Amino acid sequence: MQAVSFEWSIVAALAGALIARPAASFLGRNTGWVMCLIPLAIFASLLMQAGQVASGGALTAQLAWVPSLGVELSFRLDGFSLLFGLLISGIGTLVVIYAGAYFAEKPSSEIGRFLGLILLFMAAMLGTVLSDNLIVMFVFWELTSLASFLLIGFDGHKEAARKSALQSLVVTGGGGLVLFAGILVIGMTMGTFSFTEVLARSGELVASPWAGTIAVLIMIGAFTKSAQFPFHFWLPNAMAAPTPASAYLHSATMVKLGVFLLARFDGVFAGMPAFGQTLVIVGSLTMIVAALQALRAEGFKAVLAQSTVASLGILVMLIGLTGEVAAVATAGFILAHALYKAALFFCAGTAIHATGEANLNRLGGLARFLPVTAVAAVLASLSMAGLPPFVGFISKEYLFEAQLASDWNFLPVAAAVLVNAVMVGVAGVVSIRPFYFKAERVSEVHHGETPGLLVGPLLLAAGGILIGLVPGPVAQWLIAPAASALYGQPVDVSFKLWHGLTPMLMLSALVITIGAVIVLQWTRIHNTLRHYDRFYAWLGDRFYHKALNGLLDTARLSTRVLQNGDQHRYTTIVLLTVIAGLAFAFFAAPSWDFLAGEGRIRISVVLVLLLTAAGAIATVFVRSLIAGLVAAGVTGFGSAVVFMLNGAPDLALTQTAVETLIVILMTAVLLRLPSRRRHSRSVNERRRDGLIATGFAVIMFVALASIGVTPVDLRLSEYFGETSYLEAYGRNVVNVILVDYRAIDTLGEIAVVALATIAAWGLLRGARKPAGKPASTPISAPATTKE
Repeated sequence: MQAVSFEWSIVAALAGALIARPAASFLGRNTGWVMCLIPLAIFASLLMQAGQVASGGALTAQLAWVPSLGVELSFRLDGFSLLFGLLISGIGTLVVIYAGAYFAEKPSSEIGRFLGLILLFMAAMLGTVLSDNLIVMFVFWELTSLASFLLIGFDGHKEAARKSALQSLVVTGGGGLVLFAGILVIGMTMGTFSFTEVLARSGELVASPWAGTIAVLIMIGAFTKSAQFPFHFWLPNAMAAPTPASAYLHSATMVKLGVFLLARFDGVFAGMPAFGQTLVIVGSLTMIVAALQALRAEGFKAVLAQSTVASLGILVMLIGLTGEVAAVATAGFILAHALYKAALFFCAGTAIHATGEANLNRLGGLARFLPVTAVAAVLASLSMAGLPPFVGFISKEYLFEAQLASDWNFLPVAAAVLVNAVMVGVAGVVSIRPFYFKAERVSEVHHGETPGLLVGPLLLAAGGILIGLVPGPVAQWLIAPAASALYGQPVDVSFKLWHGLTPMLMLSALVITIGAVIVLQWTRIHNTLRHYDRFYAWLGDRFYHKALNGLLDTARLSTRVLQNGDQHRYTTIVLLTVIAGLAFAFFAAPSWDFLAGEGRIRISVVLVLLLTAAGAIATVFVRSLIAGLVAAGVTGFGSAVVFMLNGAPDLALTQTAVETLIVILMTAVLLRLPSRRRHSRSVNERRRDGLIATGFAVIMFVALASIGVTPVDLRLSEYFGETSYLEAYGRNVVNVILVDYRAIDTLGEIAVVALATIAAWGLLRGARKPAGKPASTPISAPATTKE
């Protein structure tokens, strides 16, 4: 293992996110071309590590973060994380260039804000795939959810964007919490959060009683991020984001993070048959549902989004299969899909940007206005269809080989054939219909092709055919190391176009034939499926909306019951809860020996307590508000005297200061209250309040009496006394506890007191009175009335 500084790429992306907006203010239309140098430098630096990674080594780097909790900033670059890192930074470079042209007519602040979010998202994704510590990985994982929420809702003035952003955050954020639970259980079980160590001790983890729970939690977290059934609905709805965000987040990178996590943990849970079987079943269901939805979709980006969900299902299914061929197929399909799908999203964005029309059925003849984009769309679609000599053909061959080599029956193979045939149909429709069919549908465009809009789709489409024609270098430097990292040992990769007349070639021919029929019959199939909207609604986000509406209804109900604005009710509920809880504890006790108090009675303390009790009783019976406030103050100051008599001057001083502040604050409030001629509580209500107060007093007396006879555990006090000077260099133990041991808690208390002081100052400085009107006379002693 050799430590290298590849982790600087995360810092570079974060720095780019910080400077994007100010840089856009003076770079203007050139912002995309200049800012792309940051992800391009990251791509180049990672590419330079390919040789070292391909030789079989995993590069690592560590930096202590929270050593006391076993959390350190540890990073690991192996073949699989290198593949993801290159896709994230490489496609990110093209997205930045494309976004600069896409937002060319927008204010510079818009492009700066968007590129800042894109680079923040890039940093989060790089951190996720490069982290070796599970806690650090989770921090970056959640940052991707937050950044995607901001990108999806970038056009915040649109209701669809706001709803889609919230939906993605709820689903992926909720899944992230489940994932975090799984990570914590791993740490509890293994005593470490290092993924390298977890992988090395995978047998110990699988043998633990928590193995099944951990596997379920990890899968749920990954399924939500990668839009697997039944969480598949959020990804198509996220197409409300600007096209550059769609191309980056939801086609090539973010949605594959769940796949990345499952592939990583497949090596850990390989000894659990249920893990792989679950992935195959869920992946197959996802790609079938998504394929049906793709045939029904109408929007240009919506069709591509549904096909992305289907592709993610294929990847999850591949991870569930066993054997080294499945590892090669997974790595190859990740690369091929990223190339053609990002290119197609770019082409879709250019078409929508030029026409202002997102409905695929209303587009046609765009090749006249966007000829280069049309060529790029065709090339990317041919790779998506799996035709030779594109890399998509090679990845599809490995897909079928992995399925045929597995111990599963023909059902996954049949599902893959049908779904891939639908992908062929989608590829044909999105590349031919909008650009070459029915030229009369579009007579003019608002925006033409610019270099920034063309670089991304052309390079990605050309990369698909170049890798297909010359697959050797990519297989050696990328696919083989990635597959080896997944499989756990070196894998011999024969990544080439021609493997002879094989069953896989026959399946590919069958897929293309069925796909061609779908292209020709697209309109009929589409219209037929559109007649069953009620059925397909259950395959969408209906359950999500029902659950969300149910949650909101519950919140409204609880608000009406609990947050009704009546302070008496709030106090009553709290007191009754405390009384019930303590009473249950007392009656459940095996004996009542805790009430047998011992020890001497201190007359001084008894006198102060009697004075305190007198103040409390007077508060209830006096008719003047000011007199009641003074009586309540006596109770508080009496508590300070008790602290003093028991050797706690610091507590006494704090209690005195707080009580003084409360008296001043309450006096200011009462002096500004209008006079009230009638009691706010009826006789029965006050009697009920008296019973509750009496019950609370009795139960608290019993509780305090039990505490008085309970043996005191002095271990914590002794620890503070022994370490306050040695570790915190303070002789006043109380101060050391407040400033060092409870520093954050004390800071919170100071903030509360400071806010209360500000509020008191606002009340005491006096309200400005309108000119010409006499000040109202405050009433300090309201008249009493008979009930």
